[in-house]
Amino acid sequence: MLKAAYPYYLANEAVYANTDLPVTDKYTGEIATRVALADASVIELAIAAAVKAQEAMARMPAYERQQILDHCVRRFRERADELAESLCIEAGKPIKDARGEVTRLIDTFRIASEEATRMGGETIPLDISPRAKGYRGMSKRVPIGVCSFISPFNFPLNLAAHKVAPAIAAGCPFILKPASLTPLGALIMGEILAETSLPKGAFSVLPCSRDGADLFTTDERLKLLSFTGSPEVGWALKAKAGKKKVVLELGGNAACIVDKDADLDDAVTRIIFGAFYQSGQSCISVQRILAHQDIYDDLKARLVAATQKLVMGNPHDESTFIGPMISVKEAERLQQWVTEAVIAGAKVLCGGNREGAMLEATLLENVPAGCALNQEEAFGPVAVLSAFEDFDDALIEVNSSRFGLQAGIFTRDLYKAMKAWDTLEVGGVVIGDVPSWRVDHMPYGGVKDSGLGREGIRYAMEDMTEIRLLVIREA
Repeated sequence: MLKAAYPYYLANEAVYANTDLPVTDKYTGEIATRVALADASVIELAIAAAVKAQEAMARMPAYERQQILDHCVRRFRERADELAESLCIEAGKPIKDARGEVTRLIDTFRIASEEATRMGGETIPLDISPRAKGYRGMSKRVPIGVCSFISPFNFPLNLAAHKVAPAIAAGCPFILKPASLTPLGALIMGEILAETSLPKGAFSVLPCSRDGADLFTTDERLKLLSFTGSPEVGWALKAKAGKKKVVLELGGNAACIVDKDADLDDAVTRIIFGAFYQSGQSCISVQRILAHQDIYDDLKARLVAATQKLVMGNPHDESTFIGPMISVKEAERLQQWVTEAVIAGAKVLCGGNREGAMLEATLLENVPAGCALNQEEAFGPVAVLSAFEDFDDALIEVNSSRFGLQAGIFTRDLYKAMKAWDTLEVGGVVIGDVPSWRVDHMPYGGVKDSGLGREGIRYAMEDMTEIRLLVIREA
């Protein structure tokens, strides 16, 4: 059960300042609980406290950082049911998906625990010419300083964890702004962090308004901004960020190519999951399905049949696969995109109906190139199907998007697989599976409007540290 009210966390401590932020049950639309909302003055206090904690965090031995992360892993396991329930309520996430996200939260902190003791440097031969004779060099990584994190609503636990866990492993204080629609997971994370020996001021978790969060971006005492969300907001934040390092994970319009040699039973199973799990609200959700013309009709029939079997309903029910979108407004927006595509000549193969925030899993074909469903990020349970004759043309079609996060390729041809890896303008190419596949230690991020930089614990730690060189003259 949820608490009646939740605090924010300022400099490691719970503060029940107010109950100004209502959190709704995304299925019923009713207020489920209330959360304390931070204002600009609280954010200022959090940044000042984090600055004071910089030295203590940087000097904390690796084994102590590892112990803190191990504590979090233990407590997440102990509170797994509570965390899954909070996700089910605040995000409308079907309970099976919610449990899966808790598992990934645990994995992410566990990986960070392992990496906390691996952050090393290298020796550098400097004697490349006579003038450098007698010199040798060494480098090490040092924490960058105070980090600012802004996390999204769709994975309230794991995408916050991908910022918080590497920061602790690297020795960086941080302030975190969770999404106002889904703050509970981050606040439970804050409650568990407050049980640890992190230095005073090492972390703050502050739900706040977008206006109140301006300091998360502009304050020069912050040395890194990591944002996950929409391209429009992300690039605007980067423009205001000043001298600080910026990491952006912004979304996608993910494509999946199904070549004529693919195992269609397997491809259908994976595409249905990739397109519609957690109601398609994932930046690597399968949105564009490109099928070779030789297998197009067969694949289409199988996809329609499988889509129509998906159960839509209460996310607390074990059988539910399609739950509510994050809001009625978002469901209305996506249904309007479907309507616009149909007016332009597309055909709805199945789905398309909406009740409140619930939108049926929807497949379309013959969607004109200029439609939003082809050009923009749907971020909901809608996918579009089209045919191709030549594999090279399919690669060109994938690259036609302004996004470039991940792509999936179902082919048994090694040469086509390697060509896709060489050709596609994306952050990751997944062969034999959907672009929605991710494990939490791999380098994850995109190009073009999909972002800047990479997540994945070790790669995030590289962003959260600077290289410091030592040169020794021996003679």
